[in-house]
Amino acid sequence: MALKLILTRHAKSSWKQLDLTDHARPLNKRGRASAEAVGDWLRHEKMVPDETLSSDAARTRETAALMGFDVEPVFLSALYHAGSTMMLRQLHNATGKKVMMIGHNPGIAEFAERLARDLPAHRRFLDYPTCATTVFKFDVDSWADVSFGTGKVKKFIVPRELVAA
Repeated sequence: MALKLILTRHAKSSWKQLDLTDHARPLNKRGRASAEAVGDWLRHEKMVPDETLSSDAARTRETAALMGFDVEPVFLSALYHAGSTMMLRQLHNATGKKVMMIGHNPGIAEFAERLARDLPAHRRFLDYPTCATTVFKFDVDSWADVSFGTGKVKKFIVPRELVAA
């Protein structure tokens, strides 16, 4: 059996309200459009998650909501600015066959790079801009069996390729 991971960095956030904590920052207009576009793209690619694990920050919550999937996300404080090791630890607890994880840089970029067996040729993969999304395939039966360097990158997209600049 193969498991698929959809790894998404939150969409572009707003810095207009300087009195908000980092955790409370919402998305800006471009971020909202990007999250909707990535959600549409995932539906088109038949990559709708059956489980979503997300940071509990406002911008990751809003990203998940705007993607418009029927699955109720699980919001985890452990994924707020998590590094790659913590992200892998949280993934090991997943139960779905197509799992989405929504997180933050720099941890999510590091996680994507460390999971990949071979890096995609895309020039933006290593810096993982806002709402960048990678679809990984793992030839395992359980998420607990996933380790670094074992994910096959099936797709990688950045919102600018989906939304007119």
